[in-house]
Amino acid sequence: MNLNEYQQLALRTAGPKDKKDEMFHLVLGLVGEAGEIAEKVKKIIRDHGSDFDKLDKEDLKKELGDVMWYIAVLSDYFDISLDAIGTKNIEKLASRQSRGTLSGSGDNR
Repeated sequence: MNLNEYQQLALRTAGPKDKKDEMFHLVLGLVGEAGEIAEKVKKIIRDHGSDFDKLDKEDLKKELGDVMWYIAVLSDYFDISLDAIGTKNIEKLASRQSRGTLSGSGDNR
């Protein structure tokens, strides 16, 4: 499955774009799901001495899938395809790599 196919399938379970506050719902859902991943990682650090072999990968797949769903639907809200996002991101990273600026901080490095 490619990214645009995923996006179209994800949209089957999305609310309508014109629903009141839909964009806010999507943004808050995205950060909430990302926060759930952070919580799982925190607990591995706290309870298992950073032994990431203890991380439940099946559970992580579910949470990463939730993040992916929100990204797919939120990007569609702004009429941006997941393929376009993926392409732009790879281009940005390749540019940083060729300029030796993968490390560091700042969006425009």
